[in-house]
Amino acid sequence: MKHISAIIFGISIVLAAYFLGAAYKDRANPPQVISVTGLGTENFISDLIVWEGYFTAFNTDLKTAFEQVNRDKEIVRTYLVSKGIPSDNIIFNSVQTLEQRDNKYDNGNYVGSIFRGYSLTQSVNIESKDVLLIEQVSREITELLNKGVQFTSSPPRYYYTQLADLKVKMIAQATEDARLRAENIAENAGGSLGDLISAQMGVFQITGQNSDEAFSWGGVYNTSSKNKTASITMRLDYKVY
Repeated sequence: MKHISAIIFGISIVLAAYFLGAAYKDRANPPQVISVTGLGTENFISDLIVWEGYFTAFNTDLKTAFEQVNRDKEIVRTYLVSKGIPSDNIIFNSVQTLEQRDNKYDNGNYVGSIFRGYSLTQSVNIESKDVLLIEQVSREITELLNKGVQFTSSPPRYYYTQLADLKVKMIAQATEDARLRAENIAENAGGSLGDLISAQMGVFQITGQNSDEAFSWGGVYNTSSKNKTASITMRLDYKVY
């Protein structure tokens, strides 16, 4: 019986020494942490265009100016429809009215103003997925001058309706890129990659292709270019043994 107890006692001492040694080794060589940043990029073509413009009428009589705006409005609508733009995509906003006056001075002192007339502005907004059509019409809009309408056009703005799906795809790309970077660093250092500790998404940027736009901490969202490049970064923290 004493012999068996001695054996058990001896085994206990060996096991205790083993676990104490392993614990000391782990304390002496704790896992290190590395931070890596991965990049995901994607080129895409905008599938939604927004185009805006406006025209004005001026007259000393408000009713006459309003009638002129309505006349020009129908000319603009008919022209746009004739170019193939569905009437449902043509949105006329409310008319903006401005009373114009000229300041009057006497010996450099302001003494009042003189009424000149009313300036009425009618703006129109067009949103369409037919990007090529709207681009062409926006370039030809000066044809309205031949119809007596002075139409002022703004540059088209370009958007992408599948941006949410694209962003998910790019996050996966950036995460995989960061993981491969972490593996290479660990291997080159003679270690092995451990568990992922944390992951943090960086700024999502959209720039025009072949442009000189600079990245911004707040994010860039280009709307002036039809062809765009989206990019996103992911920062991953890994244990390294």
